Amino acid sequence: MNKLFRSRTDSKLTGLCGGVAEWLGLNATLIRLLVIIAAFCSFGTVVLVYIIGCLLVPKAPHDHFDVIPPYHN
Repeated sequence: MNKLFRSRTDSKLTGLCGGVAEWLGLNATLIRLLVIIAAFCSFGTVVLVYIIGCLLVPKAPHDHFDVIPPYHN
């Protein structure tokens, strides 16, 4: 079972969306778009959850190799 980490290689702000994408085996851009859309639709609740997630989810260790599975259409 994979452990959830904030990504060190696929990071725009904090690496949380990149880490969730690696954990779920999805494209990070898709996760980022879903978070942005959800943030607008939830009146800021998703922003609060994102900030809490950034505080609770640790950064990936340096010896952790970020292997992203190929994206299949």
